[in-house]
Amino acid sequence: MEAISAYAICRFSDIPSQRAIGFHLMILDEDGTPRPWPIVVIRWGKQVFGYVNRCPHNGVNLDWERNQFLDTNGTRLMCGKHGSTFELGTGACVDGPCKGQTLTPIALAVLDGDICVTGMRLVEDDGVGGDEGA
Repeated sequence: MEAISAYAICRFSDIPSQRAIGFHLMILDEDGTPRPWPIVVIRWGKQVFGYVNRCPHNGVNLDWERNQFLDTNGTRLMCGKHGSTFELGTGACVDGPCKGQTLTPIALAVLDGDICVTGMRLVEDDGVGGDEGA
């Protein structure tokens, strides 16, 4: 039985409450081929939510500018291209062209103060080019 992997992507304290941050990760497909995997992580108080950064309407990234994911009220994720809005906790589209569809959730856990992606195989960069120490 293979252990579930957990990959730390940032400190819990790196994302202020009621904010969303995008990450550009690399995932390994079943055959071991790496491919880009953009995700968005939202912190709301002590909770974290994560989704693939891809609008179900037409596959574009949600953010219209870097790390601009939330609507003007700061309470829903919003697609910058067509204005679809999504519930933070479920990823369900509640308004816009993809109403009724859902963002693809990702499994997150907070371990020892780090927000970690779990259950996926990521390409590890071995500390090269990261934001460590920043």
